[in-house]
Amino acid sequence: MDILQIVTLGIIATILYIVLKDLHASFAFFLILITAIIIFFIVVQQIGTIIQLIDSLGEKANIDGMYLETILKIIGIAYLAEIGSSITKDAGLESVAANIELAGKVFILLLAIPIITALIEAIISFLPAT
Repeated sequence: MDILQIVTLGIIATILYIVLKDLHASFAFFLILITAIIIFFIVVQQIGTIIQLIDSLGEKANIDGMYLETILKIIGIAYLAEIGSSITKDAGLESVAANIELAGKVFILLLAIPIITALIEAIISFLPAT
């Protein structure tokens, strides 16, 4: 039922934006910003269930919690960068949106370094010593 609420909210906000953008452009943008924040908080409520599921699967598979935590952080950064980029694109600030996307990619790469290192070390351990 939550997706129906989100889609309905999005459609209503879009219609209001189309009506208001010529009359009050700043108010129309503010409407879109508030709508994005409301949708974000609705979605955040569902994330707790997903995190619990991933944690329980990680425990069953004996995966180090640090790796799961890092993967969840990477996913969070990707979503936040996408939301920030979309909002700034809606405001007409393409260069700022591109910089937000770049920052997200750099932070994802920084978080992925320990996982990449562990993967390379695992591969090296399988190779015969020369």
